[in-house]
Amino acid sequence: MTRRPPVVFLGQPASRTVLADTPEAAVCITVGYCRGALRKRPPGWGGGRGPGRGGAGFGLPTLPYEPPRSPGLPLLKSDDSSRLQKELRFPSSLLHLLLVQVMAKRRLLLVLALFLAFSSAKSQSFIGVNYGQVADNLPPPSETANLLQSTTISKFRLYDADPAVIQSLAGTNISLVLGVSNSDIASLASDPSAASNWVAANVLPYVPASSISVVSVGNEALNSGDSSLASNLLPAMQNLRSALSASAAASGVKVSTVHTMAVLSQSDPPSSGAFHPDIAADLAGILGFLRNTGSPFMINPYPFFAYRSDPRPETLAFCLFHPNSGRLDVGSKLTYTNMFDAQVDAVRSALDALGFPEVEIVVAETGWPYQGDPDEVGASVDNAKAFNGNLVAHLRSLVGTPLMPGRSVDTYIFALYDEDLKPGPASERSFGLYRADQTMNYDAGLAKSTSSSSPITAPANTSTAAGPPPAGATGLTQPAGWCVPGATLQGSADGRPTQAGAQCYIPSAVGSRAALGACRLFLYVSLALLLT
Repeated sequence: MTRRPPVVFLGQPASRTVLADTPEAAVCITVGYCRGALRKRPPGWGGGRGPGRGGAGFGLPTLPYEPPRSPGLPLLKSDDSSRLQKELRFPSSLLHLLLVQVMAKRRLLLVLALFLAFSSAKSQSFIGVNYGQVADNLPPPSETANLLQSTTISKFRLYDADPAVIQSLAGTNISLVLGVSNSDIASLASDPSAASNWVAANVLPYVPASSISVVSVGNEALNSGDSSLASNLLPAMQNLRSALSASAAASGVKVSTVHTMAVLSQSDPPSSGAFHPDIAADLAGILGFLRNTGSPFMINPYPFFAYRSDPRPETLAFCLFHPNSGRLDVGSKLTYTNMFDAQVDAVRSALDALGFPEVEIVVAETGWPYQGDPDEVGASVDNAKAFNGNLVAHLRSLVGTPLMPGRSVDTYIFALYDEDLKPGPASERSFGLYRADQTMNYDAGLAKSTSSSSPITAPANTSTAAGPPPAGATGLTQPAGWCVPGATLQGSADGRPTQAGAQCYIPSAVGSRAALGACRLFLYVSLALLLT
């Protein structure tokens, strides 16, 4: 039976000295009167541990599903304004009184300006897309620039430094990540002048008109199997950073590199995330560089490959942000309801364990194919739409992850277009949000005219044959594990997801409600101003 949390306030004056962990309680405290029962959220439910792929796993309880809330930021149900009072449990009389108080402080205009700025869902600074070019039918860069400006996408990652693409985005406020190919790492590492020449050719002619935020050196180099790439990676990054710093126009450009999830040796549970000892020596220097330069740690998590490793219904729900029972991390006592958060938090735990809590995480790639070969379980339009649509909604909600609540990690969806020349199974050519003619493969809620924060919760049946369940799988209550692939993965600079056999991890319900989230922010700002 679900435990009932205690009543915080019930129709009585509230003391200003009482600490509050929700906006509702804070309003009660500030205004001095509380109407109705304001209750703390119960913790998420989790099951017991059990065996699974790659190690101990998390049991799936049969209790009714209730999405866990991040501390101080409850997961909201809809961006329909008619539900505002119901979701916030915030009486209109108190809201009116709060506004009167703000007006008395002559802060109303500031509060309204902040409210309007944050309530706009027309652009989100944390949503980006990858631009792979392994194709012979892509539209001209100018048309791609127009397409991007018709969406809420604000970040664009290239795997090279195509001058036509960089120029096409001048003056658009869309920030760019430029790529350095793995084949260039050795020369950049050994010769500082080569780094200066690279910056002079690929960055300086375009800034500040084009907004270049990061130069990514190589792609998944530490897991490429080439020891010389790994040893040359840090010197190449250092030389590029020095070359960028020599120019005032480019001094703010960060330098990083992108990693596969195979850099982790442990991710079960997320709180036990740890980097692989085989790359420890090279990684330590890179992490120190990232910390000293304020650059992000860039990672490629793919829940699609996790589901392919463990194709059970409950795994699919976890991967697609569909309602599910959740999984309890017994180490942190946090409940996870989606694969994406669990993978990101495993990386967060690994960084923290090495003493780098200040290094931010950027998801450089994630995505889901909309079709595949007959034996590629999970590759379907329904699943791709559910994953990417619910991911976008999750990011817009600003709920964050259990370890990083209240903020969204910068995330680049793979990919903008299909790439018809990519080798491998059909799924490799089917990650595009758009076809080459710029029509949607499906609507992920990124177009400005159709931007929506409503979660996609309908069942997503795969169009491909489902694989047999793993040995020992007996149903919804069967424990399953979260793990990292043991295979060495080849990196490439063409944007191809290289995590075949990939990390397995399991089940989020998404509550992404940008408008109500902005209203909650409005309340926080109002309270802060009242107390000043």
